[in-house]
Amino acid sequence: MEQDTSGARLVEAVGTPDDTTAAPEVAASTPAVTVTPTDPRYADLTRGYNLRWVHSPEAIRLVQSRRQVEDAVREAVRAGKRIAVRSGGHCYEGFGTDGQILIDLSNMNTVTFDGQRGAFAVEPGATLGEVYEALYETWGVTLPGGACPSVGIGGHVVGGGHGPLSRLHGLTTDYLHAVEVVTVNAAGRVITTVATRDDWLQKRPKGALWWAHTGGGGGNFGIVTKYWFRTPGSRGSNPTKLLPKPPGQVFVSTVTWPWYEVDEAAFTRLVKNFGSWCERYRAAGTPYDSLYTQFQPTPRAAGSFSMVAQFDATGPDAERLLNEFFAAVGEGVGVTPRIDTMRLPWLHATGWPGLAGPNTPTFSFKAKSAYQRRALPDRQIQAIYRHLSEVEYPNPAARLLMIGFGGRTNAVSRRATAFAHRDSVMEMHYVTAWAPEADEAPHVQWLRDFYAAVYGDTGGVPLTNDDTDGCYFNYPDVDLDDYTYNRSGVSAHRLYYGENYEALVAAKAAFDPHDVFRHTQSLPVK
Repeated sequence: MEQDTSGARLVEAVGTPDDTTAAPEVAASTPAVTVTPTDPRYADLTRGYNLRWVHSPEAIRLVQSRRQVEDAVREAVRAGKRIAVRSGGHCYEGFGTDGQILIDLSNMNTVTFDGQRGAFAVEPGATLGEVYEALYETWGVTLPGGACPSVGIGGHVVGGGHGPLSRLHGLTTDYLHAVEVVTVNAAGRVITTVATRDDWLQKRPKGALWWAHTGGGGGNFGIVTKYWFRTPGSRGSNPTKLLPKPPGQVFVSTVTWPWYEVDEAAFTRLVKNFGSWCERYRAAGTPYDSLYTQFQPTPRAAGSFSMVAQFDATGPDAERLLNEFFAAVGEGVGVTPRIDTMRLPWLHATGWPGLAGPNTPTFSFKAKSAYQRRALPDRQIQAIYRHLSEVEYPNPAARLLMIGFGGRTNAVSRRATAFAHRDSVMEMHYVTAWAPEADEAPHVQWLRDFYAAVYGDTGGVPLTNDDTDGCYFNYPDVDLDDYTYNRSGVSAHRLYYGENYEALVAAKAAFDPHDVFRHTQSLPVK
């Protein structure tokens, strides 16, 4: 392995605390809380959502302000220590396990309205649930973020961010107005830059930093200490009009099919029906803009599989439209599913376990992703059925989530943000989970074989072609860098970023020229 000398190169160049282009901030009266391996808190703070990965840093800095982040970065660089960063701790892969200093942003979690900028200021440690609650209860607005309320917004936004309201309102990152980022410049000085959408539109150099945070992936450019959000083009001082309003009430539904009644013909028809519906309603401006749905086939060992859905209950003919959707998916299948529907207030529904799943703190998992540009062809459906129904894998915790995409997400051009997957009809999310003490090998191998079979015609990965369009960076997968599993000749970076890859590399070179902020799949420096 190549020796890591980037920290040593920067030791003599580290700047002073006053090297910042952000608005002045009063220095913290106390330094960041530091936790080391002898501290009883260490075991909790080195574990995240995926217990497959446990961090072992020399120290954890629990920061509470931008100034503390700057100081922590300056100290780490001066000492030649590699940095890892965490906001919500939901990283799918072990990107933080090789950091010597872990900068934990979880205590930076405020959500406020910034009247001077005319935008909502959100710190990176706030969870999605905290953001939804603060925005809705105080101002009656929201962001179209993910379905899992415990995810930290810090990494969610910079990877793109999508969820139950994305077909209606677009991605989380589509509402990014400005970003405050701690970086290390070419002179080796720790600086903080605020970059805005206007900087990008007016072609100012720092605009590239804003654009890079609209889908360029966390851990690539610096440490975000604040996001500002508002609807593009909105103006004024009334915060109730500067972000979307969610539906007042929603239908939340679970449709369940027993495996013993579903043969290959019935399964094929279900998948085709679901994919055809997603194709038909891929554009914005239809009666189904507010319908978010996940078709979730599981291995036969689970006994049954489901489809979950959320739909605006306040729209005209909402109940009829929802039932017509269920009928369209079930047409010609010959199996009558069980359908359970509740009508819930929207904020309450953001914590509904039918969408987010049980938030157990005790499991390990491996996941993969793909974007689908049209309904699945027969060869892919056959591979899915075979690995769920015929391959012996007695794990009911595994599943394929076929997530309806499109709507407002597809109304933005592929280059307008760093998130390039703007003409997809479904996002495919392959996942399997197991108890941390269990042998992970059979679980990981089953998932790898499953994925390889579905994309066998294109080297084991979803290339950008008529059918598929790469992968989602927020569901990172290190197998994409391994020729054993990716024989396509197309890199993981190209699968994540498509035609935006070169511009992101240029942003990396401009704002992190010494590669201070890096992980296993971070962008290279030119």
